[in-house]
Amino acid sequence: MNVIGRIIAILFGGFVPIIILLGIIILASLKQINQYERGVKFTMGRFTTIVEPGWRIVWPIFQSMKKVDIRTKAVEVPDQEAMTKDNIQTTISAVVYYKVVDASKSILEVENFFWAVSQLAQTSMRNVIGEVILDDLLTQRNVVAERIKNLVDESTEEWGIDIISVELKDIKVPESMIRTMAKQAEAEREKKATIIASEGEVIAAVNLAKAARTMAEVPGALHLRTLNSINDISSDQSNTIIFAVPLEVLRAVEGLGKKFLGSKKSE
Repeated sequence: MNVIGRIIAILFGGFVPIIILLGIIILASLKQINQYERGVKFTMGRFTTIVEPGWRIVWPIFQSMKKVDIRTKAVEVPDQEAMTKDNIQTTISAVVYYKVVDASKSILEVENFFWAVSQLAQTSMRNVIGEVILDDLLTQRNVVAERIKNLVDESTEEWGIDIISVELKDIKVPESMIRTMAKQAEAEREKKATIIASEGEVIAAVNLAKAARTMAEVPGALHLRTLNSINDISSDQSNTIIFAVPLEVLRAVEGLGKKFLGSKKSE
């Protein structure tokens, strides 16, 4: 019995360290992947699979894994100096929103996708700004931002990254250009005001001509208008004296004048 007991003790004593070692290895191999992450697993240096959320085993020495955050992220594009198509120096900053849609490509195709997206956005922004004039840049910011987004998205598609949107934050122009733009805006407002005033005068002249024709065609219309004018003036508390001369008298005087001139010419 003593011999059997010694053998059992030796065997048990030998297995305990092994069991403990295996337990430590298994615990060290457990990796947690959060819901907003994906794991890119490599076995002996080769890509094998994309690991879904949960507890997963990654065997030490033989395997490794890199986690990739698949949530929407923002990249601040610092101030970029760019020349517009009409040769105006501008300084522009922006924000790029992107999301990883293929975790394996974001690791295998590009070394640091965050830095790469930032650099690509900077160069794309300068290129697009150079193709538009300043007025379009200021008045059509969304259109310009969409062009930058499409240009960046074409390159990042190979990296497994989707560009959600590009937002232009600040657009700065030289102070001299700001003053020039203010003068142009003032001149434009004055131009519109002049056009509106001239259009009003044209309409008033047309209406006045219509009224004159109507009075000439309708007997007594001019007399009625004269009486209305006299009534309006009489209500005014002033010392003004008005002599109303009938139109027939004026026409008679005009006729006498023409006859007198005709007789003078005949002599």
